Amino acid sequence: MSHSAASATLDKKHKLVVFASSLGTVFEWYDFYIYGTLAAFFGKLFFPPGNETAGFLSSLALFGVGFSVRPFGALVFGRIGDLIGRKYTFLVTIVVMGLATALVGVLPTYATIGFWAPVLLVILRLAQGLALGGEYGGAATYVAEHAPDGKRGLFTSWIQLTATLGFFLSLAVIYVTRHAMTAESFAAWGWRVPFLVSVLLLAISIYIRLKLEESPVFAEMKAQGRTSKAPLTESFARWGNGKLVLKALFGATAGQGVVWYAGQFYALYFISTTLKLDYENTYLLIAAALVIGAPFLIFFGWLSDRIGRKYIMLTGCLLAVLTYQPIFHGLTRAANPALADAMQRTPVVLHTGEYRGMFTLTLEAVKDAAGKIVGLKKTTSVTDHARNFLNGRGIPFTLAPALTEAPLVLSVGDAKVPGFEAPAYEAALAPAGYPRSADAARVNRVAVVALLTVLMLYVAMVYGPIAAFLVELFPTHIRYTSMSLPYHIGNGWFGGFLPLIAASIVVFTGDIYAGLWYPIAIAAMSFVVGLVLLPETKDNDINK
Repeated sequence: MSHSAASATLDKKHKLVVFASSLGTVFEWYDFYIYGTLAAFFGKLFFPPGNETAGFLSSLALFGVGFSVRPFGALVFGRIGDLIGRKYTFLVTIVVMGLATALVGVLPTYATIGFWAPVLLVILRLAQGLALGGEYGGAATYVAEHAPDGKRGLFTSWIQLTATLGFFLSLAVIYVTRHAMTAESFAAWGWRVPFLVSVLLLAISIYIRLKLEESPVFAEMKAQGRTSKAPLTESFARWGNGKLVLKALFGATAGQGVVWYAGQFYALYFISTTLKLDYENTYLLIAAALVIGAPFLIFFGWLSDRIGRKYIMLTGCLLAVLTYQPIFHGLTRAANPALADAMQRTPVVLHTGEYRGMFTLTLEAVKDAAGKIVGLKKTTSVTDHARNFLNGRGIPFTLAPALTEAPLVLSVGDAKVPGFEAPAYEAALAPAGYPRSADAARVNRVAVVALLTVLMLYVAMVYGPIAAFLVELFPTHIRYTSMSLPYHIGNGWFGGFLPLIAASIVVFTGDIYAGLWYPIAIAAMSFVVGLVLLPETKDNDINK
């Protein structure tokens, strides 16, 4: 075979590897993110009625449950991938993911089967998380081990692009479905359609992945008898490699995880839930930023082949630390100027002795008819009632120490209301001009898309090079296992729980920007740890 013919065959083979791995991963991310995008509906459908704020936080907690088991999926499937092979392992993961997602589409709600509804939903979310924990490491390792030297950043950046494309696809399918029916029909049954679509996507991905061959690096190592007999032990019980896992987690993947979820998912929640912009405009604005920003994932993957991975990722973390607060303030001004004006003109302050007690829990005894203590329940204080009222109305507020005139005082500009009475609060808030929802006619769309695109650039900087970096950091015989765990702890725990943690901070404090301090703190940690401890990997030999 001539050199040109061999080159053409190689290029064709590489294209199939990247396309098949990326397409399957797109569909897998789609499966995962349709739940996150529809989280607001699940609070009403799968949890006890009566408290919308609690239902919404429960739906975000369940979103996080899927992420919580991703590291365990990484251990299970990573071990299988290092023992048996890359190809068959991520064939299994995509089947599990697709079936779990489709079953959500036929799951009865709380109104039909009561508490079994959230129980079954938790089981399916756990299955999704386990599958996704094994998927990414397999796809990234498989592509990197096929990539020519000097192009691993470029090749694996297509895998990185899949998360954004999956998110985009989920938004597109949900948008079309909601647009095709009334809001009532979508809330009643239409939300199931995006989950059921995953059956078709699953069939396409399996068909394409069956055409793949095993990674040449792994196949050669297996033929030579150099595969690991105990990948978990070699990855984590031996300090030399365990130290690399910890460096990768705290110096790279934790920061990358929070920057990714803050820049895409938390931005979606912030605009739709906090700023109360309607779903149609929210989806279109997010989608526009994704379209503009997604190619930069490929660009930064390519750039990392030339100048290195480490400093591109750390720069993304540092920029996030320095600019998240002004960017989200800018989103408020651009997407809901009436809210920004009301917050500036007539700030709302809740003066209470409990303003520092976010992590305190007050319990009271539950007694039976004979006076015997049979349990404990959380005490709902008057401050809790006031906070729930303000959160339910979408009123941003600040917690402050109690005043001398009463244990609890609501301050709306110059007006003060002691204690908590809903009618009195409504009367004080009415003149302040806090909007019930954002006025779509006043949205500065150019500014919103520009700010969201900046967030996407940070995502591209931390996410574009990360797959190549992790592949190059670990030896071939334990690569699947070693890289999967820090990646999925960083993304699954630090990043996946970001919406819940940030939203909980906002609900407690009333400050719509307070939740940003979580991703800022984690990104700052990764910047410092990465700067001091992370090695550069772009010139490492991955065949060892």
